[in-house]
Amino acid sequence: MDKMNKYKIAVVPGDGIGPEIVPAGVNVLNAAAERFGFYLKYEEFPYGAGYYKQTGTFMPDDALNVLKGFDAIYFGAVGLPDVDDTLPAKMFTFKIRTSFDQYVNYRPARLLPGIEGPLRNKTPNDIDFVVIRENTEGEFVQSGGFVRPEFAEGMATDTSIFTRKGIERIAHYSFQLAKRRRKLVTNVTKSNTLIHSLAYWDRIVEQVSTDYPDVEYRKMYVDNASANFVLAPEKFDVIVTTNFIGDILSDLGGAIMGSLGLGPSGNINPEKIYPSMFEPIHGSAPDIAGKGIANPIGAVWSAGLMLEHLGQQEAAQTIVRAIEMTVAQGVLPVDLGGSGGTVEITNAIVKNLKSAAKDNAPSN
Repeated sequence: MDKMNKYKIAVVPGDGIGPEIVPAGVNVLNAAAERFGFYLKYEEFPYGAGYYKQTGTFMPDDALNVLKGFDAIYFGAVGLPDVDDTLPAKMFTFKIRTSFDQYVNYRPARLLPGIEGPLRNKTPNDIDFVVIRENTEGEFVQSGGFVRPEFAEGMATDTSIFTRKGIERIAHYSFQLAKRRRKLVTNVTKSNTLIHSLAYWDRIVEQVSTDYPDVEYRKMYVDNASANFVLAPEKFDVIVTTNFIGDILSDLGGAIMGSLGLGPSGNINPEKIYPSMFEPIHGSAPDIAGKGIANPIGAVWSAGLMLEHLGQQEAAQTIVRAIEMTVAQGVLPVDLGGSGGTVEITNAIVKNLKSAAKDNAPSN
């Protein structure tokens, strides 16, 4: 097996249901690797809120140097009820995203065949879009502070930061993605009220759009976009938006798929200078941890996105096909009204992956 087919994967299960859904994804990855002839070498790390409770930090000082040596990071979820909920982003997820220049947050939203979504008149043909969220600047840079917060005149600030470079590169990524899809980019913004930062965002995105004459470009305010996610999701193909807006819209995308438990995501450094990190969009869900009922589909689909990023497109497509086959067969998790446990659903996906791969195999 040549070196191009070997990948080093850092596995970070994290907290809550993470240690249940991440092994599910690894099982599917192993089945895909065996079928399509590549090799995955894993190393597991105990980082997260549980690690913080033991050590006072979410990951050790040398963690970024260690993780830098991997081809990708496969991550579960972070956060526990008895740990300050401002810390996971500050001390783990944002730290990795910014340190590894993972400036693309890639979140597909698709209604899978066999799932009855909450939008009664919409079919899988209507809900199939990708939210591309700028992932390293914008509203989440955590530039701000408090002034005399305990006094009557107390105040707090958070300052958004938008750079030409940051806007240009996320816009180029979005238009290039749209060229491979349905050739439509919608810029979701709020520049009618954020008249400096998001007016600048709009100006740069529109400038980039002129480099892609074969891609239709639209601008839509976020309040209108939110309504259209529900009323007319078929209007969307590739959505490019800011860190804060994208965080909210991608969860709405997960909801109209039927459950946040289905949604995958990638924190991507497209140039592959640094490792990218792949994770389901849901949280750590500590209330159901250890019960064996966590929905593994978002984690499995995220594993598929990871393989796509690593260049194993056929394996990635087969994982998605296996997910589709599983839900179409009625093997559904509790959050979708089914009775399937984590292991049962994972086993069904693995079985369907093997049969889907067989169906796709070239005839001799």
